[in-house]
This record gives sequence, C-alpha cells and structure tokens, in this order.
Amino acid sequence: MTAPMLQRDLWRGRRVAVTGHTGFKGGWLATWLLDLSCEVFGYALPPEGAETFFERVGLASKMSSTFADIRDASRVARFLEETAPEIIFHLAAQPLVRRSYREPAATFETNVMGTVNLLEAVRRQASVRAVVVVTSDKCYENREWLWPYREDEALGGRDPYSASKACEELVAAAYRHSFLGPEGHREPPVALATARAGNVIGGGDFAEDRIVPDAVRALSRV
Repeated sequence: MTAPMLQRDLWRGRRVAVTGHTGFKGGWLATWLLDLSCEVFGYALPPEGAETFFERVGLASKMSSTFADIRDASRVARFLEETAPEIIFHLAAQPLVRRSYREPAATFETNVMGTVNLLEAVRRQASVRAVVVVTSDKCYENREWLWPYREDEALGGRDPYSASKACEELVAAAYRHSFLGPEGHREPPVALATARAGNVIGGGDFAEDRIVPDAVRALSRV
C-alpha cells in the first residue's frame, strides 16, 4: 500500500472542523479534507469581497457551514456541540498587517480572544482529539536578521497583527499545559499544536495586500 493510500485511510470518515473556511487558506484546507473523504464542518464569517475561493469552488454545496463570529464564545461552543468534531483546524483570524493598524482592537479580539473562545469550547467537548492552531511566521520578535527565525526564537511583534499572533502562540501553549494535555489531567488528552504559516501564493486568492493578486489587479487596470 502506497503512502498516499495510507493517508487517505487515516482521514476517511473523520469529522473535522475548520474555522476560517471562507478564507483563502481555510478554503483550500477544506477542499483537501473533502478530497480525503472527511466530513467537514466550517465556522467563519461570510465570504468577504466580490470574488472568493469559497464561492469559486462551490464549497457551500460540499460541506456544512456556520456563518458566525469567532469572537462569539457561546456560538463557538454551540458549534462544537452540534458538530462533535474529532479534529479542529483553527484558521479564523484577522490576517492583514495594514488592517491591524486601522483596527487594532478588533485584531486582538479576533486573533487572541477568538482562540481563547475556541480552546475554552474544546475543554468541554469530549469528541475532540486534536487541534491545530494556525498562527504566523510574524509571531517572532523582529530583530532585523537576514536569516530565518527558528521555532525557539523569542516571540514578539511591533505591529498589532504580529503581536496578536505572538499572543495566540502563548494562549495555545497555556491551554496545552494547563488544560488539554497530560499535565492538565484531561482524559483523554487533546493533542494541541501551532503551525506558524508564512505567506502563501496560490489560485483563488483575492484578498487585499497580497503581492500576486495586487499585481494582477493593477495590470487589469492598465
């Protein structure tokens, strides 16, 4: 049996929740999970903008979607109760640096307290076995180095977005050690990890402040 077949066997029939599934990364993730024969449940704000990956590939007809705010703690908890996922990928976020300067409070509320709301709900949802919290490579203290940062570098952030992602890492670590992992005496424990994503280039990205989409939009106006 080949490795891809083994991977499909691992994922087939899993109940998986994806927060932020109407965004670019979340939409692609949901698409891949559906291709792996998972039962996928999404929680996010409605698609933003005239064109979105979510609408282009018709995800609305392929998966269950809950359109709500990650800042609504009671709605997040109800979503987990209703869907009973085994695995959660948390991508719901305010993802733009320049917007974080215009809306700093909303950025912290979404990225930090949104993560708290999700992990609080996970504490009370027995079905959950694993959570991946997607943060950012901008969560590190900016030392103006020429070489890549390593996972054990100090966290930090000079702008609201970067600082919110550093806070999100600390929130995840606190919940892992205090409540969800073996140290928190959860039975069975929840495997909780963070993924520090960098910039991603791919089809269906129509968001603002993206190099390739902005370049295409500029050329289309020439």
